[in-house]
Amino acid sequence: MTELCVAHVDDNGAGDVDLLVAGQSSPIVVLTRNKTRIVVLNRSEARNAMTRDMRRALAAVLADADANDDVDALILAGAAGAFCAGVDIKESRARPAPMVRPHPGEALRAFGKPVIAAVDGPCVTGGLEIALSCDFIIASERATFADTHARVGLFPAWGMTALLPRAIGVRRARQMMLTASPIDAGTALQWGLVNEVVEPPALLTRCLALCTAISAVDRRLLTREMALLDEGEAMESAIAAEEAAAARWRAEKT
Repeated sequence: MTELCVAHVDDNGAGDVDLLVAGQSSPIVVLTRNKTRIVVLNRSEARNAMTRDMRRALAAVLADADANDDVDALILAGAAGAFCAGVDIKESRARPAPMVRPHPGEALRAFGKPVIAAVDGPCVTGGLEIALSCDFIIASERATFADTHARVGLFPAWGMTALLPRAIGVRRARQMMLTASPIDAGTALQWGLVNEVVEPPALLTRCLALCTAISAVDRRLLTREMALLDEGEAMESAIAAEEAAAARWRAEKT
């Protein structure tokens, strides 16, 4: 089923994500421009919420790009004016099942090349965990960010409690998690959640320009530099603590 989730398409040269995936019905669309792999979540009817098959397919797509020497960087985007709403809650509640591993956060954090999240529209809950698991975020002016785990009754399990406070500080992370209220792109920029905010039509073009700059540097040196930025044991401990707490929460609810 995971193969049916992915459409590998030729690059039509468009500068807009929706034009890149025009006519495609697969929930994940993959293409390459120069040495940049572009991965688009394309499930517009559900704000690009990820089914289990989509999560498995995304991990496979990332593994393929990681192993391809012709790919220097990756852009992860969402179609139809939304980045991602996280898990497909309807599927999760209708058909409970063990967590898909690696989940999107794990797959992205294990990816050996730079990943830019191109966020246009809502980036919510698990979608925010996905964006935080990328190397950095470029947002459009209409991007919004929220952690609604507490509102929908799902315990974060893709890295929220470890990644969000490291991005914006503990007090602002508490505000987002406690209230489940969204912040706009300007606030996200001010808080350090995103690196840049651009007009929506310029989002893909800006991300591609950054990837071109990434391609121009020494990849071996870049890999070693990025390894020095990793949180190491502290991050691993925070992720493990979240995973254990999520498991306890699920056990208590059964």
